[in-house]
Amino acid sequence: MAMEGSHEPFYVRYYSGHSGRFGHEFLEFDFRVIGDGRSATARYANNSNYRNDSLIRKEMSVSALMIQEIKRIIKDSEITKEDDSKWPQKNKDGRQELEIRMGSEHIQFETAKIGSLVDVTDSADPEGLRVFYYLVQDLKALVFSLISLHFKIKPI
Repeated sequence: MAMEGSHEPFYVRYYSGHSGRFGHEFLEFDFRVIGDGRSATARYANNSNYRNDSLIRKEMSVSALMIQEIKRIIKDSEITKEDDSKWPQKNKDGRQELEIRMGSEHIQFETAKIGSLVDVTDSADPEGLRVFYYLVQDLKALVFSLISLHFKIKPI
């Protein structure tokens, strides 16, 4: 049985990274619906060159139910109503990107790395940036849970 909205295109990608003393260090993950919408792939990459750590790459299949939950989290956040034009610009400390395609809607955000909620509160658009910050936290927690359940490794 196909789930509601399962045939619509769906894709979400998050990236956070910078180039510094240890080279290009980043965390990236995405979820992409494939085929008839009954399954999707989740990909995760973490490159921390600190102390000669190597690139960690993981890929797994996730169910339509998992995708439905991710869509719910995104819709509930109301991120699609936000605009990143007043958010802190990417800088030497790095950048974050969030890209979402849900049906006919396609949005992309880019901002500087956020160290703490103080950075959010002090920004020119604290309400919008707070929505972004908490959505990213929720998606990261979900990805880290999936990885530790699926691969029995510590994601960070």
